[in-house]
Amino acid sequence: MSLIRRCALVTRFADARVAESAALLARHLGERQIEVLALESEAERLPDLAVRFVPDDTLADDTDLVIAIGGDGTLLHAAGLFARTDTPLLGVNRGRLGFLTDVMPEDMLASVDDAIEGRCARDSRPLLSAELTTADGQRKAGLALNDIVLQTSQIGRLVDYETWINGRFVNAHGGDGLVVASATGSTAYALSCGGPIVDPELEVFVVAPICPHTLSDRPIVVGAKSIVEVRMLDRPDSIAEVACDGHPLGRLAPGGTLAIRPAAQRVTLLHPAGYDYFRLLRSKLNWGRRSFDALR
Repeated sequence: MSLIRRCALVTRFADARVAESAALLARHLGERQIEVLALESEAERLPDLAVRFVPDDTLADDTDLVIAIGGDGTLLHAAGLFARTDTPLLGVNRGRLGFLTDVMPEDMLASVDDAIEGRCARDSRPLLSAELTTADGQRKAGLALNDIVLQTSQIGRLVDYETWINGRFVNAHGGDGLVVASATGSTAYALSCGGPIVDPELEVFVVAPICPHTLSDRPIVVGAKSIVEVRMLDRPDSIAEVACDGHPLGRLAPGGTLAIRPAAQRVTLLHPAGYDYFRLLRSKLNWGRRSFDALR
């Protein structure tokens, strides 16, 4: 007998394709006598959906399974909502690349049934913790599955900062900012900064400067038990914005610091049977296609 009694849908119902998939899934879950929850901010878009709409801060309460329908951004949002409970999370791809949402729409119902019956592969992923401290001592904290990004707040201006790892000075940088990514996030923003693709089984951080002014300022990989600290240099207009998985955390100015370390929380992703990370990379990045076509 399934232990799943309550399921949360995290999605953007404003997208017609997503709304169609959500409605189909809600009916399917209802037929299995599973209660379906969703964010109350989406209630006006699909008022006739057989779903109980609840506030953001209560969605994670007593939920047994989370299904994110959309792109990787939707799954990252769901991961943030459920970080404190580590509720298993299944991603249905209605976006573009979909490194994290690896269930295709045509396989959605079968994959959801597999998740309900415990037939999916469980994949525990670490989270990053960010603590932003301003010059006057105010603090803000955030969590990220993919990455924590420090980026210039003024178009066309460099931001000047230093990086320290475990209390040891690493480098002084000038550029558009910095990405600190988990292995999970190595295929996201860090990849476009020249960072490596990291097997998600490795618990490491990728520290990748964004558009560095010095060509020798290259991405580095450090152990995930490290504490990466960013300190703003006292330069005119050197102010940056900090975001956790795309969600704004605050502004970092001279005299302030940003500390990034492993979080106590983790996120459990569910994958369909036969999930293969390297096959996923080949599919999303078109690896080997030219040589394969030449053999045809």
